[in-house]
Amino acid sequence: MASPRRTRPGPRPRTGATPVVDAAAAGSSRPTPTGQGSTLAALGLAQFVCSFAGSNMNVMINDISEDLDTTVQGVQVTITAFLLVMAALMIPAGKLTDRYGRKRCFLTGLVVYATGTLLSAAAPGLGVLILGNSILTGIGTALLIPPVYILTTLLHPDVTSRARAFGVVMALGGVGAAAGPLIGGLVTTAVSWRAAFVFQALVISVIVVLSRRMEDPLPPDASRPFDTTGAVLSAVGLVLVVMGILAADDDIWLMIALLAAGALVLRWFFRSARAKEAAGREPLLSPRLFHHRTSNLGLITQNVQWLMLLGTSFTVAAYLQVVRGYDAIQTGVVFTAATLGLLATSLSAERLARRHTQRTLIMAGFAASVAGVLVLVTLVGGFSSAWAFVPGLLLVGLGLGVMLTPSVNVVQSSFPEGQQGEISGLSRSVSNLGSSFGTAIAGTILVAGLDKGAYAAAMITLAAIGVGGLAAAALLPRQDGPGVTPPSRTAAPTTRP
Repeated sequence: MASPRRTRPGPRPRTGATPVVDAAAAGSSRPTPTGQGSTLAALGLAQFVCSFAGSNMNVMINDISEDLDTTVQGVQVTITAFLLVMAALMIPAGKLTDRYGRKRCFLTGLVVYATGTLLSAAAPGLGVLILGNSILTGIGTALLIPPVYILTTLLHPDVTSRARAFGVVMALGGVGAAAGPLIGGLVTTAVSWRAAFVFQALVISVIVVLSRRMEDPLPPDASRPFDTTGAVLSAVGLVLVVMGILAADDDIWLMIALLAAGALVLRWFFRSARAKEAAGREPLLSPRLFHHRTSNLGLITQNVQWLMLLGTSFTVAAYLQVVRGYDAIQTGVVFTAATLGLLATSLSAERLARRHTQRTLIMAGFAASVAGVLVLVTLVGGFSSAWAFVPGLLLVGLGLGVMLTPSVNVVQSSFPEGQQGEISGLSRSVSNLGSSFGTAIAGTILVAGLDKGAYAAAMITLAAIGVGGLAAAALLPRQDGPGVTPPSRTAAPTTRP
């Protein structure tokens, strides 16, 4: 029997030729909240610190292992465990924002994250480091990241202002990922690896101060059910998939077994979700989210973008340190080219959105990124100078900066307010899987030997995958025009008394 609390959405249009729709803003007469500047700064810095945490620890592995009297493999376990915790909790955490509110989940995530970083900074051994860096920061990240994307969507109702806001968020996220090795290397060399964790806690304290005037556009609904069975199944399935990805460079048969097991569990999860929805109950993740062609294509582009970013970063960093003998700081300096390119185009997102359709921007971004990867292969193979990396990395950064924002905008704008929690959790999980795929694919190829052409093989593989992302972007529907928000043709937001 259908729940009396839920009003089912109206029928969706055929999505084959439907423009990208600003569904979250459809029919909204909500006044503009105060303090949007400080709120946007808080959301952007939150994305920065989480992206920074995902990349800076790679340059601290040797220092941590020596200080804590453990092995390099032991420290790598903490990084892997962080990915697993985040993968397991991102979708359930996105759903919790509807029940407890976006601001409350965001602030709770910040507190948990800061606790984890301070515990990591004071860790006397590997066990405490795993508790702080892997468990607590993983939980904190899963809690705070979905609200970043939900609030950015809801607080900016039109395409161009939302493009500007997502441009800031994605620029800071990209800078955190690209500049993480440089900042981490500088802090570790100048002070200690522990100071890098203290730095994150300080950034969190700034975010908390900036969040004081943050307003949640939608009131929390404590009556909304939470699908515990779905949460467990999705967590187990995603953990198995991520473990399979991470096992790619160690044991190909273990990878296949884990990926197959993960696929079976996720199939069980979707069958359970369909059964709950058919019975009138609310599943953790509605299968209807995958009925929107535009959103599906946008999710593919998100996955490939992060795959290219992390795959390129991992491959170039490994080549610089293993073959060229660069240290952490020198490697980070080389990556400054990608950081500057990404920052330049991300911060121009609002202006670009007024002049070009989101489809055009995503396609242009993939074209530039693929060209950048090919330039990296060509110049690095022909020249021994560090300057050979600059043109290619700059192109990759420019391309990624152009398309990260419109890809997120395409997905978030495809759904009404009532589904923002679900789609934000799904979107972040898809992006995280892309990051894991990028590192695993590059790592598997590099195992063949960096001195035997593995660098070129890894980069060409990433370029080929980027061409696939370009093809997905080409299938996105055309908009009515740059910066135009077409009339809403999607379902009205789910209503509850």
